[in-house]
Amino acid sequence: MNKVAILCKQNASLFELGCATEFFALARPEVPNWYQGEVISFEHHKVNTVAGVSMDIRLIRSLDEFDTLVIPSWYPEQTLDKDVIDRVQSFYHKGGRILSFCTGAFFVAECGLLTNREATTHWAYADTFKTLYPDVTFVEDVLYVYKDNIGCSAGSAAAIDFSLAVIREDFGHTIANQVARRLVVSPHRDGGQAQFVETPIPSHQVLFAKTLDWAKAHLDTQINVDSLAQQAAMSRRSFDRHFRASMGVSAKTWLTQQRLDIAKRLLEENKLNMEQVAIQSGFNNPMTLRHCFRQYLTISPSQYRRQFALKKTN
Repeated sequence: MNKVAILCKQNASLFELGCATEFFALARPEVPNWYQGEVISFEHHKVNTVAGVSMDIRLIRSLDEFDTLVIPSWYPEQTLDKDVIDRVQSFYHKGGRILSFCTGAFFVAECGLLTNREATTHWAYADTFKTLYPDVTFVEDVLYVYKDNIGCSAGSAAAIDFSLAVIREDFGHTIANQVARRLVVSPHRDGGQAQFVETPIPSHQVLFAKTLDWAKAHLDTQINVDSLAQQAAMSRRSFDRHFRASMGVSAKTWLTQQRLDIAKRLLEENKLNMEQVAIQSGFNNPMTLRHCFRQYLTISPSQYRRQFALKKTN
């Protein structure tokens, strides 16, 4: 059982705290070995949050019983007691996983665990973060950064995308999609997308959405960006501009990411050979499939299959 500690502070944001409990504490009996989460504190038995809400939570001195620590949010520029830093550092170095939402990245950085690493937080606090932690490589305009058992999401809603990415890694695409469907949210927005969109698509918005639905239904065929532009009744140049403004990535990258999602699901099912996976996901041949896996996921399709086959047998 993956035991999760969700760290709560005084005057906590209920949105980020709610995201953490929804994804990592809510019981899902239909999923074997699901997370067992608990809201905890290093300092207080009773925590006050916004809107006059107060909660009684467990005060702990050690993280030894947990596998994952989630920091839903934190105060920028707040220093931590040395004993708290020592506990968190010890937890991580013993193999614990640390996930932060929004300003929770300040907590992780204050613990010294982001030094010489990439990290992100809400764009409104980017300058403060970079000033306080110049030894951290701050990544602009991403939804989340996640590597080597440490991850940070950007703004509040990006916590949803980040949590689904963690679930996808732990349980696979099928379970992540089930959770997303229960929450009525998109099952996957890649971590490299922009945090916010400055330019919407006013006159073509409805047709554009229909074009994306059409594309998802035809990913196993040889459609390309020209096909999408034609389907949307737009010039290629205009379509490219509107697509990037709306989605934060190019149409070509979006198509590849959608096909990668299909390929990952097929690899997890472990029923098809590489040529069949490539054809059914629209990559046409195993060479293109391997190239895109290496480019976007930094692993081969075979490595991905072995990783998730191992998870399903544990």
